[in-house]
Amino acid sequence: MTEQATSTPHAFPCASCGARVEFAPGTNTLRCPYCGHEQAIPLAQRQVLEHHIEELATLPRKPVARLAPQQYACRKCGARTQGTTLSQSCQFCGAPMVADLTGGEQVVPEAVLPFQLDEKAARGALRKWTSSRWFAPSALKKVATAESTKGTYLPHWTYDAHTASRYTGARGEHYYTTETYTDSNGNQQTRQVRHTRWYPASGEVRRFFDDVLVVGTRQLDASRTEKLEPWPLQQSVPYQPAFLAGYQTLRYDVEPEQGLEVAKGKMAVVIKGDIRRDIGGDVQRIDWFDTQYAQLMYKLMLLPVWLANYVYGGKTYHVMINARSGEVHGERPYSAAKIAAAITAGVLLIAAIITLIVLSQH
Repeated sequence: MTEQATSTPHAFPCASCGARVEFAPGTNTLRCPYCGHEQAIPLAQRQVLEHHIEELATLPRKPVARLAPQQYACRKCGARTQGTTLSQSCQFCGAPMVADLTGGEQVVPEAVLPFQLDEKAARGALRKWTSSRWFAPSALKKVATAESTKGTYLPHWTYDAHTASRYTGARGEHYYTTETYTDSNGNQQTRQVRHTRWYPASGEVRRFFDDVLVVGTRQLDASRTEKLEPWPLQQSVPYQPAFLAGYQTLRYDVEPEQGLEVAKGKMAVVIKGDIRRDIGGDVQRIDWFDTQYAQLMYKLMLLPVWLANYVYGGKTYHVMINARSGEVHGERPYSAAKIAAAITAGVLLIAAIITLIVLSQH
């Protein structure tokens, strides 16, 4: 059974006209969309910190499954709304609302990577992406750029760890022998045949992992979200609600303990590469390895993405734009006519090459 999560959202009134200000991408200011007044966001007097994984057991947080939708009471028009977000805009008056996280029900974000690209720049990146898609319908460019985009912060967990991995396996070294055979014309020929000698191998490899990134929400396809990497995490700043004003922020629904297991899987891929290099030889076989983790650290970060949805041919396609680099990844339709034309052109090209080869032999 879920428990009610209530919040009196942070308010960001314009010091000039009294309206609500929003974070201006690429700046350190809040800007009024009505009168244009800007006010600086005070710099946080603290650093972005990592936290020991053992601290999770001491937090008064609730499991994700017990968290009810966030309840908002707009401080501008008084409307009440709810959602699984840490920030959103009032659906009645449009005022930015950022949840107060001092209640301790959730892990509080440690850092935020602020938006760098505004909506205009995001649309420009989307136009460039659609115009460069091979085999896409010609109408895609017009459809994609006509749809709206939504600025969203996505929760991510990061993990640090010192690892020591013991292993056993085998090192393969190639050698060659000469083999005699009879070809299709009845002539004897020789060829080199490769063989492999295997030698037992064992040892230990060590590595420090810094900021292994794991998507903290299941509302989006993690495999697509991961394609937006890498992120300039070193440019993140300590979390402050003001950076979220005017944007949607998804609440994490992946527990940090679950994220750690995903991170260990990512570390294992790197560790296997270290083991293969340590074994050496021409080829390697890993029979067993065991990793010990020390100084496991974590933090919760918010990363900026522009989300776009567009409809083509009765189907909805989803696109994500990295709001720092402008990199775009997402779904797109394919033009059967263009694919067929490309196949036909390829067949004609191959036929022309074969014809030239045949003619050159006469």
